[in-house]
Amino acid sequence: MEYLEFELPIKELEDQLDKCQIIGEESDVDVTQTCKQIQKKLLATKKDIYKNLTAWQRVQLSRHPNRPYTLDYINAICGDTFLELHGDRNVKDDKAMIGGLGKIGDQSFMFIGQQKGYNTKTRQYRNFGMANPEGYRKALRLMKSAEKFGIPVVTLIDTPGAYPGLEAEERGQGEAIARNILEMTRLKVPIITIIIGEGASGGALGIGVGDKILMLENAWYSVISPENCSSILWRSWEYKEIAAEALKLTAKDAMKIKVVDQIIKEPLGGAHTDRETTFKTVCDTIVASFDELKNLSPKELVNKRIEKYSNMGDFKG
Repeated sequence: MEYLEFELPIKELEDQLDKCQIIGEESDVDVTQTCKQIQKKLLATKKDIYKNLTAWQRVQLSRHPNRPYTLDYINAICGDTFLELHGDRNVKDDKAMIGGLGKIGDQSFMFIGQQKGYNTKTRQYRNFGMANPEGYRKALRLMKSAEKFGIPVVTLIDTPGAYPGLEAEERGQGEAIARNILEMTRLKVPIITIIIGEGASGGALGIGVGDKILMLENAWYSVISPENCSSILWRSWEYKEIAAEALKLTAKDAMKIKVVDQIIKEPLGGAHTDRETTFKTVCDTIVASFDELKNLSPKELVNKRIEKYSNMGDFKG
């Protein structure tokens, strides 16, 4: 288990607990009471730390190296029923954007999402979860296929942003994202969007227009990352914590300004501490959201979706 800087008090107590248990196993000394006291203190420390997380600490949790990624969710939810589909029928298959058909029970879904890597090799292979234009065009091709066969769409967002390289701009990165936003507003099947980690800028919006926008408790969703915001405003990354607070990027902030519809609670310590519970919660939420949308006609779906986004940012002073 890897620990973030603010989690070091938890690490110290867990180390103490391990030592205490080893002493109990290797000697005749009864350490039951001591272990119970440490466990009690550990739980209290965890509750205290995770109850009072700053915006920057939540950003750090969303990037935790052990945090589950898109394929982890899909494989856990769909099992052997997931069939990955490839290519945008134009340039190539973007490994940063994955998608395909999978089943929850008897219901088929089209799953689409950004995929990050687990080590240096796979991070390069997945381009750090930053999709090129062909990734967004692949996503749109899959959405259109889903629409054709009346299959609901589930998108999983986890990206530091769309790939900003020269070749991506040459192939129309901005146009590809804008096209996806336009087409998703009028897609005639239910769209359920879940922000599972990082939700940055247009890279997130390119697959982020939906009837239901759900967000994991320790995910973040913003027009820009705290580091990039800090570098623009202060010409330095040193002010990223101040930027994170100012950007209002946490799940609670997004809920408050009605950018998301529901916060999905994570296990104490984050999604990575109890993956099975997280996967089950996300699966149950997808099913519940689909149940709310499945009886709406295509016209009702589109009208409600357009109304939803038209009302965003409409404040009375």
